[in-house]
Formats: sequence, C-alpha cells, structure tokens
Amino acid sequence: MKKEELPKTIPIFPLSNFIIFPKTTVPLNIFEPRYIEMVNDSMKTNKFIGMIQPKSTSYEKSSIPSLHKIGCLGKIVSFKESDDGRYLIDLKGIIRFKILNEKETFKPYRNCEVNFEDYLHDLNEKKENIKFSDLELIFKDLKQLFEKRGFIINWKALEKQSLDETINALAMASPFSLEEKQMLLETINLNLRKNKIAEILSTYTFDEYDNTTLQ
Repeated sequence: MKKEELPKTIPIFPLSNFIIFPKTTVPLNIFEPRYIEMVNDSMKTNKFIGMIQPKSTSYEKSSIPSLHKIGCLGKIVSFKESDDGRYLIDLKGIIRFKILNEKETFKPYRNCEVNFEDYLHDLNEKKENIKFSDLELIFKDLKQLFEKRGFIINWKALEKQSLDETINALAMASPFSLEEKQMLLETINLNLRKNKIAEILSTYTFDEYDNTTLQ
C-alpha cells in the first residue's frame, strides 16, 4: 500500500482490551447496530476501520469515552454474515495513526481525522534486521508467562512467520495489561518494541520471584 492511498478521515471502532498491530490479522464479531452500519459503509468504500482503545472502561454508557491518541488502521480482508445478522470479519493491521481531531457526523459511529506521518515505516515490506537468535531469551520468558496464565500459543507456527509479524502477534496476544499493550503499540519501531517487551517481562519475572530472595 502507498502513502497516497491512506485516508485522511476514518471510522473509529473504540474497543476496550483490544489492540491490533500492523501486519497482524484478527477476527472480529460485529453485532452492535452502529458498528454493523460502520462495516457496511466500509465495505462500500475502502474497507478501512480504525481500531483504538478508549482510555477507560469505567464510563457511563450514555457518555462518549475519550480515546487514546494512537491506534491502528485495519482493512477488512474477510467478511461473512451469520444467520442471526452478525458480521464476522477478519481485520488486517496496516499502519498506526494519530488522531488529530474528531469529525462531526450524522452517522451512529465516530469518525476522526488522522495522521500517519510518524508511522509510514509500518508500510515497508522490508524486514527489520533482528534475528530470532536475539530473541530466544524473550521468547523463553514469554512462553513461561503465557503458560502460567493458561494461554496456548502455536510457537512452531509463529516461528515460520516473519519476525515483525511474530513480535507484533505476541505483543497483541500477550497477557500484558491494557496500558502495557498500548505502550507497545506506540513504540515507534520493532527493535524498540522488542526491548519494551523485555522490560515488561522483567517486571513480571521480578513479581514471580520477589519472595525467594536469599537471606
């Protein structure tokens, strides 16, 4: 995809406890009428949807939640309609964006003017120069954390993907907190994201072993 093809205004899907990264594909079950309309409109145009986290889940349903500034543009790559009227879509992460401002609209869903300038490297097909051997310790610690939390990951399948796809998929699926995942999303490049994952994992490791200090 080229920079010139990026939209200036996108429909926004604020979803708590959910982050999509570039070069990852996730399934979504759409059932709210306003988001069914959003998917309908998106399918008629460029198939783009902006995924972003609301800043808090503790708001009244009648109010409009404030949003994080950084999200990820997704493209609908698969679409099915269920017998009961739900939409089952696969959304592929394309590029991160920064919200500039929210647009007034007659639609039931939100639209925002966005900027992609800080994240144009997300569009690059070139693989970043990080080797799997550099990540063995991180993967080992991640495996322990995933297993401890009851997560099941097909590690063999992951290792067949490109490195950026693997790191982003693990960051997205990890049992990290929402704030930690948002921090990973906002980390500018893959190398820094790898380091942030290591930093976060070190705090989890410390928590596990802080009661076994030698006297």
